[in-house]
Amino acid sequence: MNTSIEDQLKHRTIREFKDEKLDESLVNKLLEVANRSASSNGMQFFSIINVTDQAIKDQLAENGGQEYMARAPHLWIFVADLYRNYNIAKENGQENDEMIGFDKFIQAMTDSIIAAQNVTVAAESLGLGTNYFGNIHNDTQKVIELLDLPKLTYPAVGLSFGIPNQEPQLKPRLDIMLKTFDNSYKVYDNYNEMIKEYDKEMTTYYDLRDANRRSDSFSKQIPKKQGSVIKNRGKMFETLLNQGFKISYKDELN
Repeated sequence: MNTSIEDQLKHRTIREFKDEKLDESLVNKLLEVANRSASSNGMQFFSIINVTDQAIKDQLAENGGQEYMARAPHLWIFVADLYRNYNIAKENGQENDEMIGFDKFIQAMTDSIIAAQNVTVAAESLGLGTNYFGNIHNDTQKVIELLDLPKLTYPAVGLSFGIPNQEPQLKPRLDIMLKTFDNSYKVYDNYNEMIKEYDKEMTTYYDLRDANRRSDSFSKQIPKKQGSVIKNRGKMFETLLNQGFKISYKDELN
């Protein structure tokens, strides 16, 4: 097995890093990796905000409810970006609403996530640790204001990276056979029965965030995490509209 795959199979979220900045040439290499990522129609619908201002990090951490975010030696916010291309078209008198519609927004979000994952794979291949931050959506509007993002942009995901200062356990995953189907989706009669062994694994799994405390089973985590609302996340669609994206449903009859 090659080392890249080995690194991916050992992927763990690193929340604590050594207080050391990486060499600038290495960081630039990771930027090159992001820049060479696959992109929908080659439109390159993403940008990266490199957060170096500690005051902004502190506010992002407070907004996201994860204090360790403020200690990240390197913190990038990947941004779905339709602003750049729209303005290129506008300068040439060729802009239209299709350029900033829902289809293009989804492409921009996809481009952003692909770029972030490519950076993660590259960073881990170098022995670095990484941590994704979806907490930027706890109050997306606040993040937009903190980063001074213009209309037609939307923060997609945060990513911290650096030299690991911890060795957390490898978190168990559902059996891949529950997520993989041939040709069509397979529906099971009893999902609790299918995941009972995984539930046992998760019950005995000790995550760094809950040191010395037994974690919930996966089935108990679902209503707690998937079935609950984080304050202000219900405003994400409103924020999207406020950012100028043309998101609407059209019932078209031929």
